[in-house]
Amino acid sequence: MLQKKSPLLWFFITLMAILLLALFGPEEKSLGSNVRIVYLHGAWVLAAEAAFVAAGLAGGIALLGLALKPQRWQNLHRWSQALGRTGIIFWISYLPLSLWAMQSNWNGLFLAEPRFRLALTFAVAGLLMQVGLWLVNRSALTSAANLAYIIVLRVTFAAAANIMHPPPSPIFNSGLWNVIAFFVVLNLLAWAAAGLLTLFFAHR
Repeated sequence: MLQKKSPLLWFFITLMAILLLALFGPEEKSLGSNVRIVYLHGAWVLAAEAAFVAAGLAGGIALLGLALKPQRWQNLHRWSQALGRTGIIFWISYLPLSLWAMQSNWNGLFLAEPRFRLALTFAVAGLLMQVGLWLVNRSALTSAANLAYIIVLRVTFAAAANIMHPPPSPIFNSGLWNVIAFFVVLNLLAWAAAGLLTLFFAHR
Protein backbone atom coordinates (compact mmCIF):
# COMPACT_ATOMS: atom_id res chain seq x y z
CA MET A 1 0.00 0.00 0.00
CA LEU A 2 1.24 3.49 -0.83
CA GLN A 3 2.23 5.62 2.11
CA LYS A 4 0.48 8.96 2.59
CA LYS A 5 3.63 10.87 1.77
CA SER A 6 4.65 8.71 -1.19
CA PRO A 7 5.57 10.79 -4.27
CA LEU A 8 3.79 8.15 -6.35
CA LEU A 9 0.51 8.81 -4.55
CA TRP A 10 0.84 12.54 -5.16
CA PHE A 11 1.77 11.81 -8.77
CA PHE A 12 -1.55 10.05 -9.34
CA ILE A 13 -3.44 12.82 -7.53
CA THR A 14 -1.74 15.40 -9.78
CA LEU A 15 -2.51 13.24 -12.80
CA MET A 16 -6.21 13.24 -11.91
CA ALA A 17 -6.11 17.02 -11.48
CA ILE A 18 -4.55 17.38 -14.94
CA LEU A 19 -7.20 15.19 -16.56
CA LEU A 20 -10.02 17.09 -14.84
CA LEU A 21 -8.54 20.45 -15.80
CA ALA A 22 -8.13 19.32 -19.42
CA LEU A 23 -11.90 18.66 -19.60
CA PHE A 24 -12.57 22.36 -19.05
CA GLY A 25 -9.99 23.87 -21.37
CA PRO A 26 -11.07 26.78 -23.61
CA GLU A 27 -12.53 25.72 -26.94
CA GLU A 28 -11.11 26.84 -30.27
CA LYS A 29 -13.02 28.19 -33.28
CA SER A 30 -11.93 25.52 -35.77
CA LEU A 31 -11.39 22.47 -33.55
CA GLY A 32 -14.03 23.18 -30.92
CA SER A 33 -13.76 21.09 -27.74
CA ASN A 34 -11.41 18.62 -29.47
CA VAL A 35 -8.61 21.15 -29.02
CA ARG A 36 -8.43 20.08 -25.37
CA ILE A 37 -6.61 16.89 -26.29
CA VAL A 38 -4.15 19.01 -28.28
CA TYR A 39 -3.46 21.07 -25.14
CA LEU A 40 -2.89 17.89 -23.12
CA HIS A 41 -0.66 16.23 -25.70
CA GLY A 42 1.39 19.42 -26.00
CA ALA A 43 1.90 19.75 -22.25
CA TRP A 44 2.79 16.06 -21.96
CA VAL A 45 5.51 16.08 -24.60
CA LEU A 46 7.00 19.28 -23.16
CA ALA A 47 7.15 17.65 -19.72
CA ALA A 48 8.91 14.65 -21.29
CA GLU A 49 11.45 16.90 -23.02
CA ALA A 50 12.01 18.89 -19.82
CA ALA A 51 12.79 15.64 -17.99
CA PHE A 52 15.19 14.56 -20.75
CA VAL A 53 16.96 17.94 -20.70
CA ALA A 54 17.27 17.83 -16.91
CA ALA A 55 18.56 14.23 -17.09
CA GLY A 56 21.17 15.28 -19.63
CA LEU A 57 22.24 18.34 -17.65
CA ALA A 58 22.49 16.41 -14.38
CA GLY A 59 24.44 13.66 -16.11
CA GLY A 60 26.74 16.11 -17.90
CA ILE A 61 27.57 18.00 -14.71
CA ALA A 62 28.15 14.72 -12.86
CA LEU A 63 30.53 13.52 -15.57
CA LEU A 64 32.46 16.80 -15.51
CA GLY A 65 32.90 16.49 -11.74
CA LEU A 66 33.74 12.78 -11.89
CA ALA A 67 37.50 13.37 -12.10
CA LEU A 68 37.47 15.79 -9.18
CA LYS A 69 35.44 14.28 -6.37
CA PRO A 70 33.46 11.25 -7.63
CA GLN A 71 31.51 10.73 -4.40
CA ARG A 72 30.42 14.35 -4.31
CA TRP A 73 28.76 14.04 -7.72
CA GLN A 74 27.21 10.60 -7.21
CA ASN A 75 23.91 12.21 -6.28
CA LEU A 76 23.64 13.86 -9.69
CA HIS A 77 24.12 10.50 -11.39
CA ARG A 78 21.15 9.23 -9.39
CA TRP A 79 19.02 12.20 -10.43
CA SER A 80 20.02 11.76 -14.05
CA GLN A 81 18.88 8.16 -13.86
CA ALA A 82 15.55 9.08 -12.24
CA LEU A 83 14.88 11.93 -14.70
CA GLY A 84 15.70 9.71 -17.67
CA ARG A 85 13.16 7.13 -16.52
CA THR A 86 10.53 9.80 -15.97
CA GLY A 87 11.21 11.28 -19.40
CA ILE A 88 10.72 8.00 -21.25
CA ILE A 89 7.47 7.26 -19.38
CA PHE A 90 6.07 10.66 -20.32
CA TRP A 91 7.37 10.33 -23.89
CA ILE A 92 5.80 6.89 -24.43
CA SER A 93 2.49 7.93 -22.89
CA TYR A 94 2.45 11.04 -25.10
CA LEU A 95 2.22 8.88 -28.24
CA PRO A 96 -1.36 7.64 -27.68
CA LEU A 97 -2.35 11.22 -26.86
CA SER A 98 -0.89 12.26 -30.21
CA LEU A 99 -2.89 9.55 -32.01
CA TRP A 100 -6.02 10.62 -30.16
CA ALA A 101 -5.43 14.24 -31.20
CA MET A 102 -5.01 13.18 -34.84
CA GLN A 103 -8.15 11.08 -34.86
CA SER A 104 -10.30 13.63 -33.03
CA ASN A 105 -9.25 16.70 -34.99
CA TRP A 106 -8.28 15.43 -38.44
CA ASN A 107 -10.50 12.31 -38.67
CA GLY A 108 -7.65 9.93 -39.30
CA LEU A 109 -4.23 8.72 -38.25
CA PHE A 110 -1.36 10.21 -40.22
CA LEU A 111 1.24 7.67 -39.08
CA ALA A 112 3.70 8.74 -41.78
CA GLU A 113 3.87 12.25 -40.29
CA PRO A 114 7.63 12.88 -39.88
CA ARG A 115 7.56 14.02 -36.28
CA PHE A 116 5.28 11.20 -35.17
CA ARG A 117 7.56 8.62 -36.81
CA LEU A 118 10.57 10.17 -35.09
CA ALA A 119 8.70 10.27 -31.76
CA LEU A 120 7.91 6.56 -32.10
CA THR A 121 11.52 5.76 -33.01
CA PHE A 122 12.86 7.67 -30.01
CA ALA A 123 10.25 6.02 -27.76
CA VAL A 124 11.43 2.53 -28.73
CA ALA A 125 15.11 3.47 -28.61
CA GLY A 126 14.68 5.32 -25.31
CA LEU A 127 12.82 2.45 -23.67
CA LEU A 128 15.45 -0.08 -24.74
CA MET A 129 18.18 2.28 -23.55
CA GLN A 130 16.61 2.78 -20.12
CA VAL A 131 16.05 -0.96 -19.66
CA GLY A 132 19.64 -1.63 -20.69
CA LEU A 133 20.97 1.04 -18.32
CA TRP A 134 18.90 -0.43 -15.49
CA LEU A 135 20.35 -3.91 -16.15
CA VAL A 136 23.96 -2.70 -16.46
CA ASN A 137 23.57 -0.35 -13.47
CA ARG A 138 26.61 1.88 -14.07
CA SER A 139 25.99 5.46 -12.97
CA ALA A 140 28.54 7.13 -15.27
CA LEU A 141 27.22 5.20 -18.28
CA THR A 142 23.64 6.20 -17.41
CA SER A 143 24.59 9.88 -17.20
CA ALA A 144 26.51 9.74 -20.50
CA ALA A 145 23.64 7.93 -22.26
CA ASN A 146 21.02 10.43 -20.99
CA LEU A 147 23.17 13.34 -22.16
CA ALA A 148 23.69 11.78 -25.60
CA TYR A 149 20.00 10.91 -25.93
CA ILE A 150 18.66 14.45 -25.47
CA ILE A 151 21.35 15.91 -27.77
CA VAL A 152 20.49 13.45 -30.56
CA LEU A 153 16.75 13.94 -29.98
CA ARG A 154 16.91 17.73 -30.20
CA VAL A 155 19.24 17.77 -33.23
CA THR A 156 17.04 15.24 -35.05
CA PHE A 157 13.78 17.07 -34.34
CA ALA A 158 15.30 20.44 -35.25
CA ALA A 159 15.93 19.10 -38.75
CA ALA A 160 12.56 17.33 -39.09
CA ALA A 161 9.82 18.60 -41.41
CA ASN A 162 6.82 20.33 -39.85
CA ILE A 163 3.48 19.16 -41.25
CA MET A 164 1.04 18.82 -38.36
CA HIS A 165 3.27 20.80 -35.99
CA PRO A 166 3.69 24.19 -37.68
CA PRO A 167 6.18 26.56 -36.03
CA PRO A 168 6.13 28.85 -34.20
CA SER A 169 3.81 27.67 -31.43
CA PRO A 170 0.18 28.17 -32.52
CA ILE A 171 -0.86 28.52 -28.87
CA PHE A 172 1.65 31.17 -27.78
CA ASN A 173 1.18 33.09 -31.01
CA SER A 174 -2.62 32.95 -30.94
CA GLY A 175 -3.01 36.17 -28.95
CA LEU A 176 -5.73 34.44 -26.92
CA TRP A 177 -4.64 35.03 -23.33
CA ASN A 178 -7.17 32.60 -21.85
CA VAL A 179 -5.76 29.83 -24.05
CA ILE A 180 -2.16 30.78 -23.25
CA ALA A 181 -2.84 30.98 -19.50
CA PHE A 182 -4.64 27.64 -19.53
CA PHE A 183 -1.78 25.97 -21.42
CA VAL A 184 0.81 27.41 -19.04
CA VAL A 185 -1.10 26.06 -16.02
CA LEU A 186 -1.47 22.67 -17.70
CA ASN A 187 2.28 22.62 -18.35
CA LEU A 188 3.10 23.52 -14.75
CA LEU A 189 0.93 20.66 -13.52
CA ALA A 190 2.52 18.25 -16.00
CA TRP A 191 5.98 19.34 -14.83
CA ALA A 192 4.87 18.86 -11.21
CA ALA A 193 3.69 15.33 -12.07
CA ALA A 194 7.06 14.65 -13.74
CA GLY A 195 8.86 15.96 -10.66
CA LEU A 196 6.88 13.68 -8.36
CA LEU A 197 7.58 10.64 -10.53
CA THR A 198 11.27 11.58 -10.55
CA LEU A 199 11.27 11.76 -6.73
CA PHE A 200 9.78 8.28 -6.63
CA PHE A 201 12.50 6.86 -8.90
CA ALA A 202 15.29 8.76 -7.13
CA HIS A 203 14.44 7.29 -3.73
CA ARG A 204 13.88 3.70 -4.72
